[in-house]
Amino acid sequence: MSSPAKSERPHVLGGFLRAQRERLAPAAAGLAPGPRRRTPGLRREELAQLSGISATWYSWLEQGRAVSASPAALARLAVTLRLTRAERAYLFELAGRRDPDDAPAETAAEAPPAVVAAIDGFAAPAYLLDHSWTALAWNRAAARLFVGWLDRPAERNQLRYIFLDPAARALICDWPGRARRVLAEFRADYSRHVDDPGLEALIAELSQRSSLFRRAWQDQAVTGREGGERRFNHPVDGLVRFTQATFNPAGHPDLKLVLLTP
Repeated sequence: MSSPAKSERPHVLGGFLRAQRERLAPAAAGLAPGPRRRTPGLRREELAQLSGISATWYSWLEQGRAVSASPAALARLAVTLRLTRAERAYLFELAGRRDPDDAPAETAAEAPPAVVAAIDGFAAPAYLLDHSWTALAWNRAAARLFVGWLDRPAERNQLRYIFLDPAARALICDWPGRARRVLAEFRADYSRHVDDPGLEALIAELSQRSSLFRRAWQDQAVTGREGGERRFNHPVDGLVRFTQATFNPAGHPDLKLVLLTP
């Protein structure tokens, strides 16, 4: 598959903005309901006015035109749309601009040997994901827990496992909800690699093979990766519960170290 042109990024940005605008109720933006609306959410003109930008310029953004967006204008859009922190970061990544509220981030690098050693020494399940959410390293506890993913010499991509492998449906409690959540977290990372042909191929494959992935990807949901309880129906151990924590190794923001504590 050939690499997508740089023009792919404006189209992805336009789709994201449109989805967020249509989700924002007029009342939430401080507008009166007014006459019956033909489409849900705010009108383009209303969003532009509330954000202090040109309606024509905003329309061009949604249409995927290669127009320049200043950080200040994007920040006003993010506030008007009431974007979460993850959604705001996604917006700025797609626009190719640095969020003035963020500190500069370092580029991704290879998995640090010290992190791999720490994973091996961790008694509970632990694994390391790259920017495509493919496992680079994991320990024995993780291999035992994730039946069908880390316990056999096969596909190591977490998204393929969750959306395509029947073992994941049996293992993960509330599989549909968790799958959607994982995909929303992945989309937050995807904004930094929109032009990566490997990711484009992965998304196209999963969209074709999984109806849940296709619907969830079209929903344009974005969220930051959060911790909390994770429950699994293990074929041997029965119902097991863990508290998940995710870390970015220093100097490697595109790598994710995931720890599951009983």
